[in-house]
Formats: sequence, structure tokens, C-alpha cells
Amino acid sequence: MPKRDDPRLARLTKITLALPEATREIHGDHASFRVRKKVFAYFLNNHHGDGIVSITGKTLPGDHKLLAESDPQRFYLPAYIGSRGWIALRLDVGKIDWEEVSELLKCSYKLVAPKTLAAQIKLD
Repeated sequence: MPKRDDPRLARLTKITLALPEATREIHGDHASFRVRKKVFAYFLNNHHGDGIVSITGKTLPGDHKLLAESDPQRFYLPAYIGSRGWIALRLDVGKIDWEEVSELLKCSYKLVAPKTLAAQIKLD
């Protein structure tokens, strides 16, 4: 199946586009999710040939390292942006916890979005 038809990407798109003013851009096998002009998440599919499918999002300071250390089978620091507070959650190992994915996306959105939009998002 073509990667842009990946059911994981379809589900991520549904979650993200429910957020105020969120948009999606497709870039080959990857996608970026933005609020206004700022990226709050990336869908990565075999990024630089690593064979991994994941979603990335921004975290509170230090949380990205704690997540990566607590469960390295599912979380990792993505290239280029991991050092700036971003975490990647693998979507290609085990059963996907879509509530966890949604929480990651909402948290990242709240950290990146303008305050008026971020205030509209309630975390579970």
C-alpha cells in the first residue's frame, strides 16, 4: 500500500485536524502537522532509512529524556530535534495506544500553539 495511505497516518490526521487551526502537509513518506505556521508534530516513516514509523512531538523540558529512558523500546529522541525537547513514539512496535498518542499530540500542540488556541485544549 502507498505510504501516504498508511492507516496510522490517517488516524493521526483525524486526531490532529480536530485541534483548532491545525493543518497537515505531506512530504513524501512523512507528514508535518502545524498550528498556524509552527510545527507541533511529525509523522516519520523510515526517516533516513531507519526503518521506524513514529510520531514526534514537543514535551515539557526534560520529559523527552525521561520518556526515552523509561521505555526505549517505544520512545526515542529523534534526529535533529530530540535535543530541543522533542520525543518520538514508535508506531511500528506492539499495539498502538491511541489515547497515549492523542495525549502526546495535544501536549505538543499546547506547547507550540498561540496561547488563545492552546487554552481551548483540555488534557485528559
